[in-house]
Amino acid sequence: MNLSTLIEPIADDMKALDVVIRERLNSDVVLIRTIGEYIVSAGGKRMRPALLLLVARALAYQGNTHHLLAGVVEFIHTATLLHDDVVDESDMRRGRHTANAVYGNAASVLVGDYLYSRSFEMMVQSNSMPAMAVLSAATTVIAEGEVLQLLNVHDPDVSLERYLQVVRYKTAKLFEAAAQVGAIVAGASPEMEEAMAAYGRHLGTAFQLVDDVLDYTGDAQALGKNVGDDLREGKPTMPLIRVMEVGTPEQVQLIKSAIETGDADFAAVAQAIEQTDALAYTREAAKAEAQLAVQALADVPESEFKQVLLSLCAFSIERDR
Repeated sequence: MNLSTLIEPIADDMKALDVVIRERLNSDVVLIRTIGEYIVSAGGKRMRPALLLLVARALAYQGNTHHLLAGVVEFIHTATLLHDDVVDESDMRRGRHTANAVYGNAASVLVGDYLYSRSFEMMVQSNSMPAMAVLSAATTVIAEGEVLQLLNVHDPDVSLERYLQVVRYKTAKLFEAAAQVGAIVAGASPEMEEAMAAYGRHLGTAFQLVDDVLDYTGDAQALGKNVGDDLREGKPTMPLIRVMEVGTPEQVQLIKSAIETGDADFAAVAQAIEQTDALAYTREAAKAEAQLAVQALADVPESEFKQVLLSLCAFSIERDR
């Protein structure tokens, strides 16, 4: 299932989003333009801004403010990626070198700050205080998620509950905010706004859980990152936590050591994950979240846009990258 084909009904909106992104990346500071262009040309799914555009259209919105706010969502997401890659010392993303690997950590952090600042400027221009409230609150929660994840790194005692809190804060929150803002722009009722927020929250959680699976099953070229990065960074994700819950004492010790040091026999870890069905367990958790997302769409009127929102639930758990 190809995302660009899936979201064809909002192709014109996505083109308008591209225009917003390129216009707002423009700066008199050459390095900002250079890194901004490097990031934009890397592609990426743009799933979060697409959610905002789809929800707005599904709820019969006819204006164009959603393009500006979708640009805000993409800038917030891109800023978090720039900062993430510095914190994680990553050198690959979307199949090529990260911005920090090419331009250095300082430039990446500062351009990330620029994108955050630009996004708040764009929020103000939208003249929607409710949208601004949701998006600004989301940036705070995402930052909290980043710090929570930092606290969890190299800690083998992280519980499933603590891990899922990081997922909801760090990843799902922007999905949630994007979908909720789509409803706000469309002038939806408070009940529909909450339903769309729930849709985004569950979809984002499913998306991240599948990312956890792909870290141990995909190939680096398909994923656009180094397979096993989470393990090397000492991040206790759901598959690893599951092995520690149901594995043999030897398997538990292997995973604990891997998380503590970030240095382990990847093949042995992968074997322990396979023998405990940890990936299947994680996929089932992702499917449950996707089903909750489907249920949240129950009262959305039938349209081609609603069908895409439903299809995204399947895409989130069936994708291979």
